[in-house]
Amino acid sequence: MDERAMEQRRVDNIIEEIKTKEDKLYQQSKGLKADVVELRRTFWDDITVNVEEMDDVIETQESIKQQATLLSQKERFHGKVGERLKTLDRLKDSPYFGRIDFKEDAYTEKEAIYIGVSSLMDKDDQDFLVYDWRAPISSLYYDYSTGKASYRTRETTITGDVTLKRQFIIRHGSIEGMFDTGVTIGDQILQRALGNNASTMMKSIVATIQQEQNQIIRNERSSLLVVQGVAGSGKTSAALQRIAYLMYRYRETLHADNVMLLSPNPLFSSYISNVLPELGETNVRQMTFLNYMQKRIMDKFTIESPFEQMEYVLAQGESQEYTTRMKSMKYLASLDFKAMIDAYVEKLHEAGIQFKRIAFRGETIASKQQIYDYFYALDEDIAIPNKLELVAKWLLEKVQMQQKEELNKDWVMEKVELLDKEDYMEAYHQSEGKEDGGSITDEEEILRSQMVKRVFAPLKERVRNLEFVHIPATYQALFAEWKPEQAPTDWQEMAASIQTQLKERYLTWENATPYLYFQSRIFGDTTDRSVRQMIIDEAQDYSAFQFAYIRYMFPYTRMTLLGDTNQAIYTYAMTENPLTAVDDEANEERIALTKSYRSTKQIVEFTKYFAPGGEMIEPFNREGSKPVLIHDPDDRTKSLLQWVDEWTKEGYETTAIICKTRQESDAVAEALKGKVAFHQINEETHAFEKGLLIVPVYLAKGIEFDAVIIPDATDAHYGKESDRTLFYTACTRAMHALTIIADGKPCRFLEEAAQETYVVK
Repeated sequence: MDERAMEQRRVDNIIEEIKTKEDKLYQQSKGLKADVVELRRTFWDDITVNVEEMDDVIETQESIKQQATLLSQKERFHGKVGERLKTLDRLKDSPYFGRIDFKEDAYTEKEAIYIGVSSLMDKDDQDFLVYDWRAPISSLYYDYSTGKASYRTRETTITGDVTLKRQFIIRHGSIEGMFDTGVTIGDQILQRALGNNASTMMKSIVATIQQEQNQIIRNERSSLLVVQGVAGSGKTSAALQRIAYLMYRYRETLHADNVMLLSPNPLFSSYISNVLPELGETNVRQMTFLNYMQKRIMDKFTIESPFEQMEYVLAQGESQEYTTRMKSMKYLASLDFKAMIDAYVEKLHEAGIQFKRIAFRGETIASKQQIYDYFYALDEDIAIPNKLELVAKWLLEKVQMQQKEELNKDWVMEKVELLDKEDYMEAYHQSEGKEDGGSITDEEEILRSQMVKRVFAPLKERVRNLEFVHIPATYQALFAEWKPEQAPTDWQEMAASIQTQLKERYLTWENATPYLYFQSRIFGDTTDRSVRQMIIDEAQDYSAFQFAYIRYMFPYTRMTLLGDTNQAIYTYAMTENPLTAVDDEANEERIALTKSYRSTKQIVEFTKYFAPGGEMIEPFNREGSKPVLIHDPDDRTKSLLQWVDEWTKEGYETTAIICKTRQESDAVAEALKGKVAFHQINEETHAFEKGLLIVPVYLAKGIEFDAVIIPDATDAHYGKESDRTLFYTACTRAMHALTIIADGKPCRFLEEAAQETYVVK
């Protein structure tokens, strides 16, 4: 029997074993489901309810607790059985993708190790038929060719020899491809995976993980892992596999709630949402940095989104206001401004914090001045947050005194008369419990007390939440009254503009992080200790201040930063970003990914000429057609329609017209309306469909399309050096085909590319 037939026979045997396990689990699942349904139906039948005596009450509570625990255990076990059935169903289609034969130095016999998306034991649960790709031994597959090799377990390092490395393409239980290789993951499998059409959801890459990606996935040493990866290098995929690996490696202590992923926009969050479930893991906490800030500011301010900021920068004309805003963008994003806030907070120990009065029904309980005087009479050595807690305690005492004074006022009885029948019955039973048997007067006292307590509860809650501190007014004073020792040129103009925005309850994108940082400095320790691992994607788009704030709020969190300085589209608003800054205090490690897998060799060879950072970019050897420049078309709209039709006939399922701004996106959509079906993407879009898409470049980040059309690549449109990252990002979204239209002088970046790398039509 030849090798392929032998391997197919093994696949067939594995699938039979999976079916046997499925049948067994399915029977278990049916029995468990019946048990759960029956337990829910008869929950109270098995509980003796007796509330006459205290001992009986305790016994009843214990009985309820036991029954609830039993139900919870059965429901949880039923859920795990369901998850395992889903995993087995995935394995049934493709049980594994790799094999290595490994002979440990300590043994004479070699072992054939098969690797898949999940582990599978034999029928006796004694030996592994398939190893999970995250298991320590599986690292051999990703890190070594044939020859000497080693892998680490929790206790030690195992050494030996890899004598065979084999890769499979298995679909519907049938081996479609089988390759023996001496390198990491063979080109045949990658070619096949990368040659497919773009998907509306990012896929798992476990079968094609490269050695450099594996370093990211299995890194456990670093508290700060910085990954600089060129466009299409698989950095996001590797980071998601990293989450799956860490949740497997530390499955007893690391759960989905302990991991947070900051993504660039809702569309991207949706795009990657399928990867972890594909691997049998629960999706982790996902949000954008804008979402995070909105939750913390709530409805106190309207926050400008980063995309609105970009639209302002790209679409507004030159003016004095524009010039001032551009300067304030850079300064408010810098660590210099963070230092100014820190200095301002130090001054607030002496004077300057503003307060709101505490009042009830229009009557002042504590005035702003009284609160101010009480706060600043406290010992200066006490930290501001601790002082505020002391003030809150003092205010709660004053509120409690006011509550007692309100007890017998007429308004209380007016509200009591509006109470429900249940409230009256409860008061009646409470008065009956008194030694003298109770009376109507007693009932009235109980009702009054309950009503006053209920009405005062929100006021007490606001005091506990320190809402008597006027954070917006105190922050505004930083720009209106405080004279910083070291301020940038044009500080007065910048400060005046920011004051106007704050009075209108509006925070620009560059001012949202400083405001929240200031609020945290005043209120004290609001750090999130539950997040143990954080992934920040598109990290090059975070300012130095934003990243410093994240580190401040998550001081005990290990972080993985992913990004590409070539795609840093917010360079106009920052001087440095977390990818380029070195953190001396962190246990930092840096990994560079230079090979691009997304685009064809021809597209990569073309785009690397105008890559902003000039880094070495290595194309994967996947052939395709050269990018096409349509120069001075007779009718741009007609040309767009022709190329959309061309790519559709080519079999491409997703074509994106990538625009520089939302304004341009709207204009293109208007021109194509009624002529072709399309989906227009905006910052509220949470998922995209196949077909023709019209999208601003800043919303296309991290996503890939079969074909990309850039509708206006003229020098008038992409004429500034700051447009380089936008143009580069737009071009590198293309997997198979790239068309660029210029109905005028082509932009400078096209002139930088070697003429042989593209075709002019």
